[in-house]
Amino acid sequence: MKKLQKILVIDDDEGIRRVLFTILKDKGYEVDTAKDGEEAIEKTRNNFYNLALIDIRLPDMEGTELLKRLKDSTPKMVKIILTGYPALENAIDAVNRGADGYLIKPVNVSALAEKIEEHLKKQVESIKYSEDKVAQFIETRAKQVGYVPRAR
Repeated sequence: MKKLQKILVIDDDEGIRRVLFTILKDKGYEVDTAKDGEEAIEKTRNNFYNLALIDIRLPDMEGTELLKRLKDSTPKMVKIILTGYPALENAIDAVNRGADGYLIKPVNVSALAEKIEEHLKKQVESIKYSEDKVAQFIETRAKQVGYVPRAR
């Protein structure tokens, strides 16, 4: 059975959290929510998430500040900013602080699903590539030190 990919939805609007939770759950993801930046940080300390959807304006910090803090603690997690306040400087700031995507509210559900699928596919490919590189390194190192595996 394929393990579910986990998404964290971070938004101070309970209605938006609930709608995104339902949409993403229906698409087969495991979904968790946080109402502010501190709750999101705490959840990422205790859980692994493949992706986070982050509102640009949170009650305790800007979404761009949360991006930076999450990038430091969970660099491999995909981070997509959602904003009802589209501005070029917000988009540039988000990208500079580690956003992998930027979507404008109200979010088009198919565009959101497409962006999520695209980023999660890249994440899986990146992990596979890393695993292959580690396996190659171990194999090469074993040969260098003269290790010969026993036949079973």
